[in-house]
Amino acid sequence: MRTDTKKSLPLRKSKDNSLFLNELTDKKAMRLLKEAVQASKQAKYPNVPNYALTISKYDDSSTNGLTKCIIDFLNSQNYCHAERISNEGVMRKDNKGNAFLATSSMQNGKADISATIHGRSVKIEVKIGNDKQSQDQKEYQNQIENAKGYYLIIKDFETFLTWFLDKMDVIKAKKGGESEKG
Repeated sequence: MRTDTKKSLPLRKSKDNSLFLNELTDKKAMRLLKEAVQASKQAKYPNVPNYALTISKYDDSSTNGLTKCIIDFLNSQNYCHAERISNEGVMRKDNKGNAFLATSSMQNGKADISATIHGRSVKIEVKIGNDKQSQDQKEYQNQIENAKGYYLIIKDFETFLTWFLDKMDVIKAKKGGESEKG
């Protein structure tokens, strides 16, 4: 029997009784990220007092920062898992002791983040500023979308959180292989 130790995103109503998320800004998105991570840690470590739980400082202005925001948020949610994908080579030494870069055997163009959200495959490419997709990344995107997975290009955490909240009902309702309507 599975017991969920994580709490999902805390949603609140504003004074006018509309969903708090209708007015989502970058600052509110970051606050929701921190609240979601804290709620997840409180559920995971119920015997640790709240003041002793450490919550990272989040900043989505760099590729590494935005990647951390997305991964930590998804891993704080029920039925979600995310991990960073690295396609870099590794320094090795040959039998004479000379160092060389051993290239990766992974497919070129892989997304920065591989996630599973309610059983659906989601690949997330993080782009900051004027950064653009390479041809390999465009081909990888086509492969994912042809396999009925989701491929996102995300430039800030607010955009990701908006997509996540908008798509959750659709993702939960879809069965494998079904195409999205609307």
